[in-house]
Amino acid sequence: MAVEYLGLAEINGSFVILEGVEGVAFEEAVTFKVGDKIKQGQVVMIYADRAVIQVFEGTEEFSLDNTNTKFLGKPMEIRLSSELLGRVFDGIGRPIDGLPPVFAERVADINGKPINPVSRVYPRDFIQTGISAIDGLTTLIRGQKLPIFTGNGLPNDKLAAQIVNQASLGEGRSEKFVIVFAAMGIKHDAAEFFKGTFEENGVMDKVVIFLNLAGDPVMERIITPKAALTVSEYLAYEKNMHVLTILTDMTAYAEALREISSAKGEIPGRKGYPGYLYSELASIYERAGIVKEGGGSHTLLPILTMPNDDITHPIPDLTGYITEGQIVLDRSLHLKGIYPPISILPSLSRLMKDGVGEGYTRGDHPDLAYQLFSSYARVNDIRALATVIGEEELSEIDKKYMKFGRAFEERFLNQGVFENRQITETLKLGWEILRELPESELDRVSDEHLRKYYS
Repeated sequence: MAVEYLGLAEINGSFVILEGVEGVAFEEAVTFKVGDKIKQGQVVMIYADRAVIQVFEGTEEFSLDNTNTKFLGKPMEIRLSSELLGRVFDGIGRPIDGLPPVFAERVADINGKPINPVSRVYPRDFIQTGISAIDGLTTLIRGQKLPIFTGNGLPNDKLAAQIVNQASLGEGRSEKFVIVFAAMGIKHDAAEFFKGTFEENGVMDKVVIFLNLAGDPVMERIITPKAALTVSEYLAYEKNMHVLTILTDMTAYAEALREISSAKGEIPGRKGYPGYLYSELASIYERAGIVKEGGGSHTLLPILTMPNDDITHPIPDLTGYITEGQIVLDRSLHLKGIYPPISILPSLSRLMKDGVGEGYTRGDHPDLAYQLFSSYARVNDIRALATVIGEEELSEIDKKYMKFGRAFEERFLNQGVFENRQITETLKLGWEILRELPESELDRVSDEHLRKYYS
């Protein structure tokens, strides 16, 4: 039952405090009426008969005696329907594309429910992104949680847009594949870039977009990924679609958590982040997967910026514990003009082995990937040696590895923003580059695959 209160006990920034409240729940939705304006909020703390409420749109017009507060008796909810595809919403699910609200088949709590481990299905089958460095070496598997670690100034926005434009289930697949894209704390020009790119490439009909801008309320930034994931779960488990959710930037989400935690007076943890940062991240990441009862799948691709390119920072560090690998963008490759600047050696897809090979991509895919990893790792060792003794003093075989390394970066890693490579093209290109090395050096590939693809 909705309960209304007139007046406030205290206003502190974007927080308001009410006294004498009864029957109020944590994370309960709230509406405020100030004059002719209606604003939304959420209960973030309860102590005895006092409730602390975060106001989404700010408290500029509020005063202690002119505010009418209504507790709605339910958590934040979002309207769900197949009509969500092709629409653009703000961070809490309100349309911002000039179209009317979605006709709801039902409404759902944005906080969702954890997936019962017993009902999970082990992820299989790959999702083709059209990017060789991902498809060939750090393959994304349906139902996987695979984050992208980036740094300030690196082209992660461009990479995210390219994945949205190109991602598919692969050739010959007829299942419905859609993307839920949620951006947190982005600038206006980045928001226009994403919308414009999706429209120009004709993919809007398979995308649901949530945009939380840098000037929007901090609390809205906490709601955005939860709203997006609720839509993803609905499309995957109730509409039997294969859903890829892209969340950018999870660092903005974590910093919003830190700001709200500080305003609430909570004791900080590492680098000022709240002690419950791990559980908050886990509550988001663990909503992806495949369940026995549904015919679809939910794959998660969160993007996060590593402050000062520090992979040991709490945000990437905790993310690595929860997810199944990582794709790391490298500044030195970016400075060489290589796009996408994916650093292969620290990148990893832990579920790759179960979604590639015969029956999924091609039988030689695992062998080829292992050989490219191994050979490129040796290239880095030889480059370190060359800085000491000079490239001219290297042995003939080391010089061939140097040539292989340049070809690998310039031809395999490097590709155009609009270049969509099928998995067969990626594998073919990998074998072409391996031919820079003598057959005796290819010790990670079976004789059968050597005879079939190397010769």
